[in-house]
Amino acid sequence: MDDPTLSNQRNQSVPSTPSLNVPTTMSDSSFHLENLPYRTMHINRMINSSYNRSPSRTIYSDRFIPSRSGSNFALFDISNSPTSTEGKEDGSGTYNSLLRAALFGPDTPDKKDSLDAPACRNIFRYKTETKRSLHSLSAFGLDDSVPGISHSPVKTPRKVPRSPYKVLDAPALQDDFYLNLVDWSSNNVLAVGLGNCVYLWNACSSKVTKLCDLGIDDSVCSVSWAQRGTHLAVGTSDGEVEIWDASRCQRVRTMEGHRLRVGALAWSSSLLSSGSRDKSILQRDIRAPDDFASKLSGHKSEVCGLKWSYDNRELASGGNDNKLFVWNQHSTQPVLKYCEHNAAVKAIAWSPHLHGLLASGGGTADRCIRFWNTTTNTHLSCMDTGSQVCNLVWSKNVNELVSTHGYSQNQIIVWRYPTMSKLATLTGHTYRVLYLAISPDGQTIVTGAGDETLRFWNVFPSPKSQNTDSEIGASSFGRTTIR
Repeated sequence: MDDPTLSNQRNQSVPSTPSLNVPTTMSDSSFHLENLPYRTMHINRMINSSYNRSPSRTIYSDRFIPSRSGSNFALFDISNSPTSTEGKEDGSGTYNSLLRAALFGPDTPDKKDSLDAPACRNIFRYKTETKRSLHSLSAFGLDDSVPGISHSPVKTPRKVPRSPYKVLDAPALQDDFYLNLVDWSSNNVLAVGLGNCVYLWNACSSKVTKLCDLGIDDSVCSVSWAQRGTHLAVGTSDGEVEIWDASRCQRVRTMEGHRLRVGALAWSSSLLSSGSRDKSILQRDIRAPDDFASKLSGHKSEVCGLKWSYDNRELASGGNDNKLFVWNQHSTQPVLKYCEHNAAVKAIAWSPHLHGLLASGGGTADRCIRFWNTTTNTHLSCMDTGSQVCNLVWSKNVNELVSTHGYSQNQIIVWRYPTMSKLATLTGHTYRVLYLAISPDGQTIVTGAGDETLRFWNVFPSPKSQNTDSEIGASSFGRTTIR
């Protein structure tokens, strides 16, 4: 039941102007619109607790206004001091500055600056200068220009197609670890030794040409293009080296000197190096009438890997004696000897990016890829691949390399150097991937195996774009034969 006394009090307190919810100890006229200039003074007196509270009744208001004066900030190790006049900011100010720079760019003024500043007018407009970085450490995308923030860019891994774009049948492709039967010329022609014959496959026209037939009593053990791409060297099982003019399909000369098969060849301008099962390496100048100019001795077993450096100053050789040797242009004895491999060293590759950087791979009992600095004669690193290393080749476009493998996984691996992180593992061959060559544009590799197939893979980016497909037969799918 309503109390008439309380009802009369309520009726008396109703003013003619809109009312405010204020304590009963204060006159409502203090907040009357006519007294507007004095309202701020009353609010300050309320905050400073200078007005008289009623000791007999509790006053209820429509909202809660906390008082910082009654808070114990020391309990939580929080400073209650405001921003100093020297311009130093507390933790909240630092966070606000970083957040503002991340959202609107580092040149955005503080909130105390005028709203008509040029940076503020660009908040809802596209501006390339304030575009956030794509590789950010935080959800706000902090730029490198934000003071006090440092981070490393996170690159999106490049996608390597997992399937070959072309497969060629290669009947009679030998399953012999110590041979080198595939090479790709600078004129975009692939040479393949099949049995006792050499075939040329033009990557632009897919035309197949039979270059030579050694006869029933001989067989092809190695092929290697000269740097100009016009002449092909062919090593035979009889220990001879033949030079062929590819455009005319005509043999230019035959050079002797080895007693056993020639399984490794390497060009350095007009100088041709040949490695044999007779453990020797012969240096041949094809301009001179002699069969060879010098003989390099050092290996105790068959020479199965030969590679000249890009500056043509150093020759690396690998043998079935598990040794890796480095020779200069004039030495007849190795100037550097590396004996860390535990199996035959066939896979050899010089880096096109760093002078003196040499990679080598060991056979079944070793399974490791090792890196050497021939300038300082140091062993840099070692990576256990888990299977026989058959070939190595560097990309000339990016700092990556490819390895092909035999026992027991028969895979192809694309590595990023120097971290040696795997970009892709490619499978498809059912036998050891014994042969490897790279296209002249540096984007495509071809692999050969004892399963008598040649498979073409797009593994490396072009120098200009990492998404551009190779122009070398990339649109040709299906399976054909090379002869």
